[in-house]
Amino acid sequence: MRVIAGEFAGRKLVAPEGTTTRPTTDKVRQALFNSLTSMGVLDGAVVADLYAGSGALGIEAISRGADRCVFVERDRAALAALRQNISSLGLDDRCKVTSSDVMAWVPAMRNVDIAFIDPPYAFDAWPALLAIVDVGLVVAEADDPIDAPEGWEQLRSRRYGRTWVTTLQRLA
Repeated sequence: MRVIAGEFAGRKLVAPEGTTTRPTTDKVRQALFNSLTSMGVLDGAVVADLYAGSGALGIEAISRGADRCVFVERDRAALAALRQNISSLGLDDRCKVTSSDVMAWVPAMRNVDIAFIDPPYAFDAWPALLAIVDVGLVVAEADDPIDAPEGWEQLRSRRYGRTWVTTLQRLA
């Protein structure tokens, strides 16, 4: 696994051992970030990488122009890989790692522009999570497309193999 483009393009990232984490493939990250770049939303953004795993989504966002990232993860192996990736790229001053359950942490989230949400497959709490996420834009990765709940508009939903990436925008 590697950073696809931007400041850290080509740099390798480590993934946690085991099967509890499902890293986003290079192909999916490239398509996702090409879309966000064309929307012009990354430059200077503050992003949150929820269910962060290795941190590939948040790190890719920083590499492509985001200002900083908050990573939320509770799995110990994933946290070790995440911290190693942040350190090896020298991003300690632009990243905050929170060891917490996402649903418990999200109500305290402040001043975030974009949330990347990549929970384990078979996650079924999307309506509850989207009801408490206070951001303008959500990029959701799941095994099925995410329907836009009340208060949200679906901007894009694409399938890449067995992965669906859905971009939702909060309505004003």
